[in-house]
Amino acid sequence: MMGNIGPMEVLVVLVIALVVFGPKRLPDLGHSLGKGIREFKGSVTGENDGPSEPAQVESTRVETAPPTTHRVEDSPTPVRH
Repeated sequence: MMGNIGPMEVLVVLVIALVVFGPKRLPDLGHSLGKGIREFKGSVTGENDGPSEPAQVESTRVETAPPTTHRVEDSPTPVRH
């Protein structure tokens, strides 16, 4: 007996959410709900979601020198004999 959810039902739910949570918290709740749905979808399908924009991650990567196995000093001291 349950029908499909139409635009009127979605509107009613949104109005109730706006009244209960207020206009300041509603965007945060929407963000959290979307993130939770994405994580659930990824765990069900077995996909490992990476960053949504990998190009930004590549541009912020900092290249570092490999660790040395010997002592490196800032300024060499002359050896006096």
